Amino acid sequence: MFTQLPAHADLKIAADRMKSTALPALLADAERARNLVFTTDDLRVDLSRHFLDAAIIDHLFALAEQANLNTKLSELFAGERVNLSEDRPVMHMAQRSADRLASAEYKRLADFATACRTDGTILDVINIGIGGSDLGPAMVSAALAALKHGDDTPTGPRLHYVSNVDPSHLHDVLIGCDPAHSLVITTSKTFTTAETMRNAALAKTWLGDHANGRMVGVTANPAEARDWGLSDDRIFDFDQGVGGRYSVWSAVGLPVMIDIGPDAFTQFLRGAAAMDTHFRTAPLSQNIPVILGLLRVWNRNYLGLPTLGIMPYDQRLSLLPAWAQQLEMESNGKSVTRHGDPVDYPTAPVIWGEAGTGCQHSFFQALHQGTDIVPLDILLPLRSHRLGLDGAWSASHKVLVANALAQAEALAMGFANNAEPHRHFAGGRPSSLISWDQSTAFAIGRLVALYEHITTVSGFVWDVNSFDQWGVELGKVMAKRFEAVLADGIIPDDMSATAADLLSQVMGDDD
Repeated sequence: MFTQLPAHADLKIAADRMKSTALPALLADAERARNLVFTTDDLRVDLSRHFLDAAIIDHLFALAEQANLNTKLSELFAGERVNLSEDRPVMHMAQRSADRLASAEYKRLADFATACRTDGTILDVINIGIGGSDLGPAMVSAALAALKHGDDTPTGPRLHYVSNVDPSHLHDVLIGCDPAHSLVITTSKTFTTAETMRNAALAKTWLGDHANGRMVGVTANPAEARDWGLSDDRIFDFDQGVGGRYSVWSAVGLPVMIDIGPDAFTQFLRGAAAMDTHFRTAPLSQNIPVILGLLRVWNRNYLGLPTLGIMPYDQRLSLLPAWAQQLEMESNGKSVTRHGDPVDYPTAPVIWGEAGTGCQHSFFQALHQGTDIVPLDILLPLRSHRLGLDGAWSASHKVLVANALAQAEALAMGFANNAEPHRHFAGGRPSSLISWDQSTAFAIGRLVALYEHITTVSGFVWDVNSFDQWGVELGKVMAKRFEAVLADGIIPDDMSATAADLLSQVMGDDD
């Protein structure tokens, strides 16, 4: 465990030192500040507004070395079975490799997407999934919405995402669609996910006579999809080693490919592959995923900061905080090591966030003047993408840039006003300012892969398995038990009193 490593003691001493250090004083050192800016191509990661200095960075690198990070990463890159609890390799990076882009499987996916985009009879595409089969694709579709507009005219069918077993979610989508002109994609790794398959059954009934030609499945279990009634030519499969929250690069990205077109989707994959190359080859001192992963450990375990806010100053990235929440908390929200031993230290921070600038007029009050310190990732494209209609659009984007930078500076520097305590800002609130040129498909792919690698690095240092998610299983088992109670009308004696009361009330509503 990393708490038993020599660097851990050094980092605890450094944390005590930083707790009595003012962040504005650190920022006043221009050389230190500029040395904490890391770049690859147009991606710029500014960590100068964190409680960091060169000595702490060195201690974190020592911690990584002592935690065998390089060995674990080498095993990951080599395709070894690093997902120990499921005895599987981790294959999501292979989904954006050059070999995969040249494969017959990828061509089949691209040809199908092109056919959907050019077939004038398909006006709406409905993707039914949940978790990684919904959050990743939905986030990327929103992030790259500009690419749906060729010459400012929408191209291809409309795309809808349905995840909630609450029937109102599916109903409110289908009410605006025509079964004769809709395609339903059922996305489930196992093709047994309860919420997804219930929604798929409802959609199949809604399609009626059109179901045979208007339903496809995306799954790592094609046999189950065939048993459900889909023919082989309507099934797109992917490797069992691709975890749900890491799966948008695989056939799970089919709705995105239909939405933005295969060429743009390929650029999305190439952006991720560029980050993979940086992750594999950049020296430790300049390796952005490694540095950010170690920063997550520093803030969580040494400065005692239990949450991380992700604030994209790009409205089209408004779903990225929810996606990153699943990525980190499902991956690293663990209380045992990769080998099953209990951990005695915190792991995943609570991830949350919202798109700027609206959040500045709500919870940023607590970020500036509340009693809890919340580190932030402030994400910012420096130029608007495909909004250059006239100078006013560009000017509005510059206002967005000004707001993002202003929040980072204000949170760090504060404003002393001892005469009016309600107007006093203590400062000392850390943030990362992550910026790039424009939110192209390449840039978004690179950003999404960066967050994946941050999660992997911190998980390897914590020595947890970032690639399983057994914590979601108990709730599923309990839900099936309650479903059986509602179906049979018999409440067992071993159920809690209040659960029994609520189930009795629901059963009573059916009378």
